[in-house]
Amino acid sequence: MKNKIKVLVVDDSAFSRQTIKKMLENDDLVEVVGIAPDGINAIAKTLKLKPDLITLDLEMPEMDGFSFLRWLMKQSPTPVIMVSSYGDSKTVFKALELGAVDFVSKPSSKATVELRNIEKDLLRKVRGAKGVNLESLNRARQIHGETTTEAVRYTPGEADIKLVPIGSSTGGPPALQVVLTELPSNLPCGIVISQHMPKGFTQSLAERLDKLCNLKVQEAEQDDIVEDGHVYICPGGYHMSFRKRGGKVRIGLKKATSDDMYVPSVDIMMRSAAEVYGGSTLGVMLTGMGNDGTDGMKKIAARGGINITESEDTAVVFGMPAGPIKAGVAHKVLPLDKIAAEIIKTVTAKK
Repeated sequence: MKNKIKVLVVDDSAFSRQTIKKMLENDDLVEVVGIAPDGINAIAKTLKLKPDLITLDLEMPEMDGFSFLRWLMKQSPTPVIMVSSYGDSKTVFKALELGAVDFVSKPSSKATVELRNIEKDLLRKVRGAKGVNLESLNRARQIHGETTTEAVRYTPGEADIKLVPIGSSTGGPPALQVVLTELPSNLPCGIVISQHMPKGFTQSLAERLDKLCNLKVQEAEQDDIVEDGHVYICPGGYHMSFRKRGGKVRIGLKKATSDDMYVPSVDIMMRSAAEVYGGSTLGVMLTGMGNDGTDGMKKIAARGGINITESEDTAVVFGMPAGPIKAGVAHKVLPLDKIAAEIIKTVTAKK
């Protein structure tokens, strides 16, 4: 019992609390130690039960999820996974800024029976959150809170790298902000991103990053031409690949299936990048749980490309960066705040 992940479920809906509780109890590694209908009750339960992880709804009476998160991160830092309704993208990103490590989408209140459909995703993230480094998460929040959009430029040279595919998952949104806000608008290559995130949230992520970055950031669309100085984020619910046509590289999007473990897939993106761009590919792996992207980085290395992974010191979850390192295909292992400079250095290096 002592080795189980102790979870506190916080949700104002009695149906949602019981459904989430039952889903979590289907995993032998998880123990639901308590439930709470609002933030005030959640504070009392947190202090008494000392959970390893909290699932949190954001819209609650008495004390909402945001107020509870602020209290929690100051008084009793604990990994939080939000269970949030579709359409709440802005509130989700606000909660991520306040310290939540990840989120799972749930249907609207009119379709609460569909809550059961999130079981697989929820259990995977709860198990993965056991390795969350809250200190690294707080450091990333502090770093991206200090970033600016002042024009950063470099001295143009003969660029070897033509594409930078970036993979991320848990802890990814703030990590992406740290990296992208330090890159110059005249970077002579394209950047593509697969961030594990459901449909309906990647558009908001792209819009947020576009306002903060020197680069043009957008959610990718079918047949988009990959242009220098542009960042393309794979839409939630799809996988991204590339094909060359008429001297231009275009983006292809394929709808994910219910059997796919990681969506959008970093492996699919990176393998396709290696096939199309070969040695002109610079793979970057940021924080995330699981092993998505390891095979893709193997392909990049085999085709003569270069790989950078985030170090364990700064990764919120070291699962995804650890894979390429163990496989021997990570050419550079760097803390989060050094990755942008390394991208600029590598992209602008001469042969």
